[in-house]
Amino acid sequence: MTNSLTFIGQKVNVIIDRPLGSKHSQHDFKYEVNYGYIPNTKSADGEELDAYVLGVDKPITKTRGTCIAVIRRTDDVDDKLIVTQDGKDFSDAEIEKLTEFQEKWFKHVILRSKI
Repeated sequence: MTNSLTFIGQKVNVIIDRPLGSKHSQHDFKYEVNYGYIPNTKSADGEELDAYVLGVDKPITKTRGTCIAVIRRTDDVDDKLIVTQDGKDFSDAEIEKLTEFQEKWFKHVILRSKI
């Protein structure tokens, strides 16, 4: 299993499988940011590590950016990387607002340092 915290501050490639504006296949919400995964990783849920890509205002299929934080769900096993491009930074409050469309159903904390 990949430790998500080791990605903080690192450049990562993200494959977007749920682009901005797409609908969730089972739940009634739209993705308000590009959402995807880090190839060749494995998270606690057995799938690749998920990532929110912030600061891109159009649907994309892949990107390379820097992981600035990790959303750690405290009532689930699924960490989410927060990835941005071009050195952009977002406050915890901005991250909460941009990911609320999905994270509102989970208890979580935002982590910014490699523990």
